[in-house]
Amino acid sequence: MSGIIALTIVSGLLAPRAGQDPESDEWPTRAWPTSSPAAEGIDGDVLAAIDGEIEAGDFRYVDSMLIIRNGRIVVEHAYDRDYSAELEGRDRTPQQYNYFHPDWHPTYRDSGLHTLQSVTKSVTSVLVGIAIERGAIDGTDVPALSFFEEREFPDPDGRKARMTLEDVLTMRAGLEWDEWSFGYDDPRNDCIQLEASEDWIAFVLAKPMAADPGQVFVYNSGASHLLSGIIRETTGRTIDRFAEEQLFGPLGIDAYHWKKTPKGLPDTEGGLYLKPRDLARIGLLCLKDGVWEGRRLLPRGWVERSVTPWVEDISPDNGRDDPGYGYKWWILDDGGGERPKLYAAMGFGGQYLLVVPELDLIGVFTGWNIFGAAPSVPGLFSQRIVPAVQP
Repeated sequence: MSGIIALTIVSGLLAPRAGQDPESDEWPTRAWPTSSPAAEGIDGDVLAAIDGEIEAGDFRYVDSMLIIRNGRIVVEHAYDRDYSAELEGRDRTPQQYNYFHPDWHPTYRDSGLHTLQSVTKSVTSVLVGIAIERGAIDGTDVPALSFFEEREFPDPDGRKARMTLEDVLTMRAGLEWDEWSFGYDDPRNDCIQLEASEDWIAFVLAKPMAADPGQVFVYNSGASHLLSGIIRETTGRTIDRFAEEQLFGPLGIDAYHWKKTPKGLPDTEGGLYLKPRDLARIGLLCLKDGVWEGRRLLPRGWVERSVTPWVEDISPDNGRDDPGYGYKWWILDDGGGERPKLYAAMGFGGQYLLVVPELDLIGVFTGWNIFGAAPSVPGLFSQRIVPAVQP
């Protein structure tokens, strides 16, 4: 696996278009501006109370909280957490080892980089949008497997060939997959089997179809990893290098770690590590409709499509009560009632990027709550922090 990457930006890729001036907003490309909760219209007592509760362990292994309003940091705290006692007596297979070993998760060595787990999927979705904006991918209606024509895989009834890129982005690939019936410490979990395989893309493509593409939501980390191969095939770069040039560099993200599969592809189902502030930059890019310092990185309207609930009411069989799912983003509140729209990138163990465009509000939380139930961080954000913000 590679270490921390110092970015090398290819010059000229993102120069402002002729006649285009950067927006007047204060962009945190080099450093985030800071402010007080009161100055940005947030009840500071609410944030102070939450900070105390997290510090006291009421939310178990939450290890950082970052709140940004109007593009300014108003709260930033890290919490010292010790997971060693939870690991005593636990018997893990080699495939499960990395999930539970404190030397690997949740931080990458002493760099300040934190595992994002499935937040990686949302960042990957952003990179797919950039590839479309740059003309490397024609759109979301292209057949997803047209990028793997040199591979052989079973497709007896032709349904697999009808799977589109949009079906992959919205978790409606139609592939047979079970990631929610068993925990991530259970070898029956398809995701654990994927990560134990040598060729992750071959493992996914070999799966039979269980439904017509575009019809049924099934949470599928394996299908999400297909996007790593698609980016490589369409841009000529692995997705980590593509991100350096087209996303991380323009946003001022100067360090990351991206786990690789045995075949050398970056793991787009859960392998990205970033610092909380840098994850917040991606949230701000989305809040600004894909524009950064006056330069359009994402297609116009891409963010709106990404946070549209293409799948609704994800609850009956999976224990979820989320209103909807978009292009690898969870829509936690659709904004149809009195509350503003809230969308989120969410990852195993307690990784969250939460965005409320109407309030110009971003929240980032990281943690390692893998040892049992813990209070809901999205619930904390939506029920206590969002109401504490003046519209």
